[in-house]
Amino acid sequence: MKKLLALFLAVVMVLSLAACSSGNNDATPAASTPQSGSTAATQPADPKGTTATYDGSKVTIRFYHTMGSNLKAVLDTYIEEFNKIYPNITVETTTIGSYDDVRNQIGTEIPVGNQPNIAYCYPDHVAMYNLAGAVQTLDEFINSTSTVQRADGTTEILGLTAEQKADFIEGYYKEGQQFGDGLMYTLPFSKSTEVLYYNKTFFEANNLSVPTTWEELEAVAKKILEIDSNPECVPLGYDSEANWFITLCEQYDSPYTSAVGDHFLFDNETNRNFVKMLHDWYQDGLLTTQGLLGGYTSNIFKEQKSYMSIGSSAGATYQRPDPAADGQYPFEVGIATIPQVDPANPKVISQGPSVCIFKKDNEQEVLASWLFVKYLTTSVDFQAEFSMASGYVPVLKSVAENEEYAKFLASADGGKYISALSAKICLEQKDYYYTSPAFNGSSEARSQVGAILTKCMPDTSSDIEAVIADAFKEAVEECQYQAR
Repeated sequence: MKKLLALFLAVVMVLSLAACSSGNNDATPAASTPQSGSTAATQPADPKGTTATYDGSKVTIRFYHTMGSNLKAVLDTYIEEFNKIYPNITVETTTIGSYDDVRNQIGTEIPVGNQPNIAYCYPDHVAMYNLAGAVQTLDEFINSTSTVQRADGTTEILGLTAEQKADFIEGYYKEGQQFGDGLMYTLPFSKSTEVLYYNKTFFEANNLSVPTTWEELEAVAKKILEIDSNPECVPLGYDSEANWFITLCEQYDSPYTSAVGDHFLFDNETNRNFVKMLHDWYQDGLLTTQGLLGGYTSNIFKEQKSYMSIGSSAGATYQRPDPAADGQYPFEVGIATIPQVDPANPKVISQGPSVCIFKKDNEQEVLASWLFVKYLTTSVDFQAEFSMASGYVPVLKSVAENEEYAKFLASADGGKYISALSAKICLEQKDYYYTSPAFNGSSEARSQVGAILTKCMPDTSSDIEAVIADAFKEAVEECQYQAR
């Protein structure tokens, strides 16, 4: 990643110098970080004015994503529906491996002006693209009252209606504004979060309550060790160390990072204290993590070597045990919101892809890209069908009222229809989602805080507070070095 970013920045610098010498400086830089003032001459200006609108021109737009064949089939169906409305907009889609593969591919294309029109993205990807001012801000489009002519002669406004804006789940929508300048760079496409999976059969048989706070989780974990004396038993598995650290920052209302000014704020007493708490729990045998276990904690959960697992809501089927020969599952899985510091002010992380639009010389391509993004992200039918096929949750509140989706949610159980149960929990906690600031270096911050846990939790030094303090100091220094 560091080599890719260095190459990307080097090419951007060359192009920026060329722009200065030629007097061509029409790119609109992002204001998310001080570094984002660099702009590439290949990046054109934002479409000007709120009166700009798609004029029916024949254009081709390219969309990079990570969809497999089953999700691509859903997308293709809705591209056909979109083309009935706008037949002159050709949408070409490309599946490119993982989310990071999409980022890396686009990182090589931006400096030569060959980036796609639309792409799956995470906030730190957008922060990287914005080093070249390559991402189109969406505020003008969202708020536009210009009209667009459809193929059937009817019209729609280019922007979003008040009802459409209000229909987005707020935590998902706000992710597009996490870049330090208050502008909108992305729209949510499909989302996931972390949930608490638990062995419902075991919990009910032993009269255990599902924990709603971390203190309750500690107590339940200790009871599990009393019930199951197998030395391989680990009450809780947590798949993402980075998510755990960042979520606890949010739940404790403790600084983590900032998109502007001093970026790396996580070295503070509150955060050091909760790392010490997790260290003690690990030493007591109450938990493990993916990094410490050497694999997904869902594996030991399915084997009934653990009884609670915190992982992605989109991976619900991976938490379910394999059925027996008669088709019955060895145990029923329960799903709940993750434990909280303050149940009255719950916080859970927002994950899953958003979509961004890239600047292009042809204004009509950009406007057509917006219409396509608007279509997918505001279509209740698409959001419902994509959710049912993917395991991700829709980004619109009203999808829960869709007839087919309502049937899907009604089928929810802890076995065959566990994906529906996961989606149901995600929708029930729609007001709890948070996102972290995005800037050049935010991805490194995630890596470093996750590494603090994997380094400190297994440490058996007599002065663990000193070990934790050193780990925090080194993590901040590494973040600052990598962000230079």
